[in-house]
Amino acid sequence: MVFPAGGRGTGPDGPGRGAARSEAPTVVMRPTLTGRALVPAQSGPVEIPALAWSAAEWEDAYQRVRLSGRAYVWLNLVEQRLRALVDEVLHPIYAPAHGEDWVTAAAGPAGEEWAHRAGAVREVSRRKGYLLDPADDDPLVFLTLPQLRELMVQHWPCFEPYLADRREIELALDELEVARHVVSRNRVLTQTVLAQTERAAARLLAVLDGGAGGVPADVVESLVAGRYADVVAVHADRVRLQRDLPVEDLLDGARRLDALGIGLGMLCQNYTGKRLVRLAGEGCRVRLLFLNPASSAVRRRERELGLGRSELSRSIEMNIMHVRRVRARLRDQGGFEIRVFDETPRFTAYLVEGPRTPGQAGGRRQGRDLGVIQPYLRRARGMESPALVLRGGAGQQPGGTEPGLLEVYREEFEGIWADSRSVS
Repeated sequence: MVFPAGGRGTGPDGPGRGAARSEAPTVVMRPTLTGRALVPAQSGPVEIPALAWSAAEWEDAYQRVRLSGRAYVWLNLVEQRLRALVDEVLHPIYAPAHGEDWVTAAAGPAGEEWAHRAGAVREVSRRKGYLLDPADDDPLVFLTLPQLRELMVQHWPCFEPYLADRREIELALDELEVARHVVSRNRVLTQTVLAQTERAAARLLAVLDGGAGGVPADVVESLVAGRYADVVAVHADRVRLQRDLPVEDLLDGARRLDALGIGLGMLCQNYTGKRLVRLAGEGCRVRLLFLNPASSAVRRRERELGLGRSELSRSIEMNIMHVRRVRARLRDQGGFEIRVFDETPRFTAYLVEGPRTPGQAGGRRQGRDLGVIQPYLRRARGMESPALVLRGGAGQQPGGTEPGLLEVYREEFEGIWADSRSVS
């Protein structure tokens, strides 16, 4: 818009105004980017601000999404579990007398306002077609996490026979409130708060299940692995792998360990002999496959890495001697097998079978079978090679028959084991 400097709305026949209008400077009014006000534009070229994000700004936004997304998954799972628990306990008490209004009746005078508000939101969702699943046409679905908590607190005598520790539940819900507010408003979530949220959510889910284990695997890992055939993490090298997944955590509670590699350095150098003796003594079946230190494949690998003659073979021999000493300290040495193979090594694999829980499919607790796979690169040592973390069954689609990567590597291990030779 352009207005004369002498004023707006002056007619052409105004006395003495035409000359002033022709001589006065012109002021150009431009709207701001928000469109809220008119400001005088600068004389000369106007610099238009760049609207595109820089690479650093995109990366910052991605990082926020990663943190908030992880927290959202845990919060969503907690809310679903708490909602189901409230329904199981309170529905049989109030629904026979109050029908669909049972939630309002359970809320009582103190919660009548938010119960009616939830009912109004439910009606709007019905009219506008927001209820995509008939199972969501339920009054409990429209209650927030604090409101579900309030129902539980008001009726604690009804929940007490099923839940041991009310204080533990309330403390965990308190810890989740910070993340819930941040995530619901798309604000910045810190790594510290995320870690607190994941610990509190896992602890709460275990308590709500009566201490039956809750979530044995990382929920987000399982969701990601559904797209990537069991792969739940990728690390650029073994240093980053061991920072996020130490060997102690990998082998914690293991019932079976199958390991294949040139020298199995991650096991022999980062896991003490005492720990390995204790693990085997607790019933873990161990099968270790080393590359034969006298094979021609060792010499080829030494040339690839630029090592001196027999340098790698001596390292393998030392590791084999270490695990032989471990085996010698066991009462049942039949469950600790050591073999060597002569084929060209293609990867290192640590395949861990977790503890079994009676009453579940196949007798195995879902999500506890793990695998760490490292391919061999021509010029890189094992410490410098990328590592994949696999979680068994995480990539299996419901009703699917395609095996995940963990099963593929198990088959490969069995094939090499069948062609190997025992070490006395």
